[in-house]
Amino acid sequence: MNIDLTETTSSKVNAALVEARRAVGSAVGMVLTLVIVTDEGNHYDALRAASEASKEHPSRILVVIRRPGRSPRERASARLDAEVRVGGETGNGETVLLRLHGELAGHAYSVVLPLLLPDAPVVVWWPDEAPPHPAEDLLGTLAQRRITDAAACEDPVAALGERARVYAPGDTDLAWTRITPWRSVLAAALDQRHGPITAAEVAGEEYNPSSELLGLWLAERLGVPVDRVVSPGPGITAVRLTTEDGVICLDRADGSLATLAVPGQPDRHVALHRRSTAELIAEELRRLDPDEAYAEAVRHGVDRLGSGSAGTAQAQERPPLPRRSPGEARHRPGRPAKSSKPAKSTRSREKKA
Repeated sequence: MNIDLTETTSSKVNAALVEARRAVGSAVGMVLTLVIVTDEGNHYDALRAASEASKEHPSRILVVIRRPGRSPRERASARLDAEVRVGGETGNGETVLLRLHGELAGHAYSVVLPLLLPDAPVVVWWPDEAPPHPAEDLLGTLAQRRITDAAACEDPVAALGERARVYAPGDTDLAWTRITPWRSVLAAALDQRHGPITAAEVAGEEYNPSSELLGLWLAERLGVPVDRVVSPGPGITAVRLTTEDGVICLDRADGSLATLAVPGQPDRHVALHRRSTAELIAEELRRLDPDEAYAEAVRHGVDRLGSGSAGTAQAQERPPLPRRSPGEARHRPGRPAKSSKPAKSTRSREKKA
């Protein structure tokens, strides 16, 4: 059931939610409130991903679409238009699209607060540009978890460095969520018997923030130099860990199926597909406590990320690592690899790891 409201208020939106729930005969079974802060051009994809994730986590989805206007007259006006959706594609959850016009675009907090589910946790997600300090943003103060996506920014690594500098418990980034399968496979490989690790290498696309975070995580956990290698992609393509017994290599050249090579053992194939945004959001909604592993990784590399370098190296000079794939180029920390082609806007690049 859909209800359109023009020039409305939060109290009228709440009344429409009650009316729609009674009309479709659904019970209140939502486990959280997910607030999506975006613009008109990007709200459709974000809402589709959140609706898919709500099949696992029934929730009230509030989509905040700011429309401050371009002309002085539009900016001076203030109007709230809303669309209430219950049942149908929303499943067991509820969806409310809130379009904030004019001056009201700067007061989303006062519009969202009355619409939160009582005694239910709140998660705020910025699918595109996020505020400089998510935890101090007014909407961010409502949330137990705050989700950003550095890959959606014009300079992903610089954005990741900014996230690291202002980190607060409850912050996370989808660039970190994308490397969960990589961390799981590598942790399982390192649980097996092997010699001491002396160095590591992460290969991935030049502007891929997930590659930087994976390197930071390895550097923080292993305490060894980690080299950042630029590859054609897609996303992260390989991780190599140098040990006294040989090289542990997790190689994913096609973005789907990876090969894990461990010295003294036969090679194994590992499913390591690039996940959709809906899968990433569903993973983040499974936990509402602070992600300590993410916090340790970004704190470990806050200086290197802030300078635009791969948060990977702990030494200026590193021994060459074997098994370098053809076409990969090594670059020095703090300097982007040279390219004959101009960098494209991240909005046109694939954001998956």
